[in-house]
Amino acid sequence: MRPVRRTRSALLWIPLLPFFLFGLLMEVVPLATVVYSSLHDSGAHLTLANYQRTMSPVIRASFANSLKLSAVTAALGVLLGTLSGYALMNVRNALFRGAATALADVATNFGGAPLAFAFIVTLGSTGFITLLLLKLFGIALYPTFRIYSVTGLVLAYLYFQLPLMILLVQPSLRGLRQEWKEAALNLGASEGQYWLRVALPILTPSLVGGFLLLFANSYGAYATAWTLTGPDINLVTIRIAALVRGEVQLEPGIADAMATLSLLIMAVCVLGYLGTNRFSQRWKR
Repeated sequence: MRPVRRTRSALLWIPLLPFFLFGLLMEVVPLATVVYSSLHDSGAHLTLANYQRTMSPVIRASFANSLKLSAVTAALGVLLGTLSGYALMNVRNALFRGAATALADVATNFGGAPLAFAFIVTLGSTGFITLLLLKLFGIALYPTFRIYSVTGLVLAYLYFQLPLMILLVQPSLRGLRQEWKEAALNLGASEGQYWLRVALPILTPSLVGGFLLLFANSYGAYATAWTLTGPDINLVTIRIAALVRGEVQLEPGIADAMATLSLLIMAVCVLGYLGTNRFSQRWKR
């Protein structure tokens, strides 16, 4: 009987072979290729020269700009997304609540060039809202505000960062039991003290995990930034694309070294999110 059971167990893995093959060809092989290329020169000799050249002022500035942009959009996304998620959970109309959650799910996956084009159409120099504010209220957004700037990128990134945080924080907000609040209030705590000393410490792992995931989500964005600002803003993803395409200089080895360093940053964010998520699960039991 045991050999038969083992045979059946082995057969159950056969339908998963296309999935593993796809993952191998589309994820593992490209990753190994990038790491290998970053550690070898054009003559296939082992070297760290590509990583040394990532220490140039231009490339260091691209990392600094990407880290700052990711940190700002992640922090704003956590703050606004948590407040919006809490407000959404207190809406009594189940139909509206479900529709808003579905909208957040759609907005989270709406990015890239279409999102950038949408912001250009609405908030560009001749955008709908820009012209409307000027005509009705005499408010001239330009040149004080420009959608083709870092501020414009922050607004565009928040379009998918905020709804993502709403989806991430809702399970944790549901985990806050009503009896905890009632117990705190019965013991003389105010509403603010309950949130500061009870709810916020419980939510902290989820908020930190959400920040890390939003940080990685922003750091890896390329199409939105390129379509909205082009090469005007020095970001890691834009710099990598320029080095691969060879518009000014063709340096695929340096691009692969930058990509490898970026993967390490993303891996730290993902591992941090998984760790904080596991820690937050103890409050949901």
